Amino acid sequence: MKIETIKPPLGATHKKKRVGRGDASGHGGTSTRGHKGHKARKGFSLPYNFEGGQMPLIRRLPKYGFTHLKKVYPEIVNLDRIDMAFNDNAVVNPQTLKQKGIIKKGVLVKILGKGEIKKKIEIHAHMFSDKAKQKIEKAGGKVFEINKKEKM
Repeated sequence: MKIETIKPPLGATHKKKRVGRGDASGHGGTSTRGHKGHKARKGFSLPYNFEGGQMPLIRRLPKYGFTHLKKVYPEIVNLDRIDMAFNDNAVVNPQTLKQKGIIKKGVLVKILGKGEIKKKIEIHAHMFSDKAKQKIEKAGGKVFEINKKEKM
């Protein structure tokens, strides 16, 4: 069997409809386009969101708010993740968190107080929740807040 000898099964292919070839063909005259109007003209195409003259959905929906494209949201790290990933007397900052795969970008980092921390760890971050600060200091660790403008 050769690729050039293979043919599609019977009935799988059809003759192309030839329109505009005279009245005897059954597709002459208006060439299956109906009578007059935009849709009968060559080169006509509707916009994707056209709804037959009805007010389009995008214009019916109310517009709310504004999204600031340059706003940077802090990456959140909980104390239980830090406790699992780091040893006693370790220094934790955005670079070390990134190396361990706990955060992705490290532009802004916020430490939250979910979980317990039992190790004496020095943590440098842009923001801390009050609960996280209390738990770190209770365990004997230190909290250093990085200035938000200096993005380590």
